[in-house]
Amino acid sequence: MNRSTARSHIVLFFTQDLSLATWDTVGMFEREVALYKRLQEKNIRVSFVTYGDAGELSYTHRLPGISIYCNKWSLPEWFYKRLITHVFPFFWRGPGVVKSNQLLGADIALQASRRCGKKFIARCGYLPSNILAWRHGEQSIECQKTQALEAAIFREADCIVVTASSMQETIQERYGIPDSKVRVIPNYVDVQYFQPTNNSRDPHLLCYVGRLEKEKNVRGLLDAISGLKVELVVIGGGSLKEELMATVKEKQLSVKFLGNIAHGKLPRYFNRSALFILPSFVEHHPKTLLEAMASGLPVIGTNVPGIKDLINHGETGILCGTSPGEIRAAIKEVLTNGDLQTSMGKNARRFIEEHFSLERIVAMELRLLDELMQE
Repeated sequence: MNRSTARSHIVLFFTQDLSLATWDTVGMFEREVALYKRLQEKNIRVSFVTYGDAGELSYTHRLPGISIYCNKWSLPEWFYKRLITHVFPFFWRGPGVVKSNQLLGADIALQASRRCGKKFIARCGYLPSNILAWRHGEQSIECQKTQALEAAIFREADCIVVTASSMQETIQERYGIPDSKVRVIPNYVDVQYFQPTNNSRDPHLLCYVGRLEKEKNVRGLLDAISGLKVELVVIGGGSLKEELMATVKEKQLSVKFLGNIAHGKLPRYFNRSALFILPSFVEHHPKTLLEAMASGLPVIGTNVPGIKDLINHGETGILCGTSPGEIRAAIKEVLTNGDLQTSMGKNARRFIEEHFSLERIVAMELRLLDELMQE
């Protein structure tokens, strides 16, 4: 670490309306804070700006040394936003950067960075406009408004961090952003925590982890397993839960909906399952897929951007179409070939270790921070 990085300060702005309590409720807390705990070990100061209430301060014992800025006074939203953009920045003295965790709310983080005179990193793990384009069409008001917001943020940011090269290409083509301004820093996996065990896998158990929304195509997965002698574990929540549960009852499928679970419990399900499936219509850089692969679990993913960038078909996993028939064929192919399961699991584990370990991503974050400090 160069001298310019030592004692630097990262002020992370949470996605708008999200909080530490939200992360905890949906089982994301440990996964999301892991990077910043490691950066602390490298002598980097860390502050979180969240949209939670005074309850956020109860997390200080789980985040020793990390400063938590929250709406502990339960102020109206407009007033709190003014506070975090006009008042809090005066407390962030010394070298450092302001960073957004996602694009929604990045405009607030940008304002704060300019107020305290620090560089701004627009970090985005996904492009909201891509999801809205899929849901409503590219010419929809929702999509157009979000693209305008993305354009404004990207043009003003000092650096843009995306999780995949496909996102980098989209940003450069759509918004005319120069290559030098965009950095690809992937999502990470704690490969010491997510790793294969000696426990035997249930040869009929399938696993899905993710939100229960239309773009995730869970309905297509349920249709795909209809008639197969398999059991499916569904981890995650969303607006379609009741509808999907009704489908399971109607089709008499063997499916367990576990809802949101603590991140620390995921490895036990990955190491019990025979197969992980991500049947999405739209993805960017799915963390759960990375974690399943790190666990040596054979994976199936649809052949869409974000998934096909991670799966080398036939080597680290299987790619398939998004229709129930194509997903069903892929499931049959993997479950009836034990040698394929073994080889894909080993190859996937090796691939994650080489490219997406937490240690590697920490090093990339430190290099970026050092470059910005030198500038």
